Amino acid sequence: MTSHEFYMDLALANAQAMKGQTDPNPLVGAVIVNHNRIVGVGSHLKAGEPHAEIHALRMAGEQARGGTIYVTLEPCSHYGRTGPCAMAIAEAGIHRVVIATLDPNPIVAGNGVQILKEAGVEVMIGVREETARRMNEVFNAFIVRKTPFVTVKAGITLDGKVASHTLSSKWITSEEARKDVHQLRSEHMGILVGSNTVLQDDPALTARIPNGRNPLRIVLDSSLKIPLDAQLVTDKQADTWIFTTAEHDKEKRRALETAGVSVFETSGSSVVDPDQVVQVLGEKGISSVFIEGGGNVNASFLEQRLVDKVVLYMAPKLIGGRDAPTFLEGTGIELMEDAVELDDTDMVKIGPDFKFTGYPRHVD
Repeated sequence: MTSHEFYMDLALANAQAMKGQTDPNPLVGAVIVNHNRIVGVGSHLKAGEPHAEIHALRMAGEQARGGTIYVTLEPCSHYGRTGPCAMAIAEAGIHRVVIATLDPNPIVAGNGVQILKEAGVEVMIGVREETARRMNEVFNAFIVRKTPFVTVKAGITLDGKVASHTLSSKWITSEEARKDVHQLRSEHMGILVGSNTVLQDDPALTARIPNGRNPLRIVLDSSLKIPLDAQLVTDKQADTWIFTTAEHDKEKRRALETAGVSVFETSGSSVVDPDQVVQVLGEKGISSVFIEGGGNVNASFLEQRLVDKVVLYMAPKLIGGRDAPTFLEGTGIELMEDAVELDDTDMVKIGPDFKFTGYPRHVD
């Protein structure tokens, strides 16, 4: 490990610690080093607040002059709710800037580097680039396409079932796996399910971990079957948005809205169109969605190529049964050559279970 990698790893760790706090902004960490001593450290804490570089510069003070700053994302070059970090770095007398990855935001995209170079600051790019890019996979997708990064999650048996044929499903996975799910809920801006999940389980869809953030609850409900006494309507633990169709129950909609639920109508006549859902969520600034729906909801997003990531918690159990539901249903493919392949796959053990992660390869 080089010294550049060592200090960048510290910056990455500081950035990662803020996951779930900065949406829709990226995770960013910064470390300032002068004469082989760390003199400043910073993280971006929340949208609208000072960026990581500013926190690090304030800590370092005059000790920043002549030093090196390690930053996980290209310093910004524009005026938004905060000033441009690239200018602040140059004005502080920093000698060298080591950057993990360039900013995909079109209004930055290399401009920060240009400002630094024009000010005579040495710039290095690409230290721990892949780690930094993966850490900000949500931001990188949202800032370019303006729709949320969509993750499908399911707890399954080794034969792919999410419940028995009698719909018994508690619990397929272990307590350790369920704690990890709550952590992921806290890290996402929205959590999405179908109306059948609400009818069967009456879930709260909250992140039950210390200091966890409860995500926006999103329900696909084509005719507004959701009960008015459902937890998502009554508990006020987080906002609830329901996407429905033109065929919805108008009286039920008024009752839901009176209860504080937001209802959005899509153009689908009998089923909610997932593409319209992600478009609306993007317009509303929701940068990440965690789908915990049933097999048909999962399939509807996958079939429209809206899924960016798949997370499966696999319990070493077998259920069997041709009528037992699976995590991915819908029509399905006709030919094996049309199967959706997953890239960048990874598997780790959590308690007695296995957590699988992969990224669908959507081929045109």
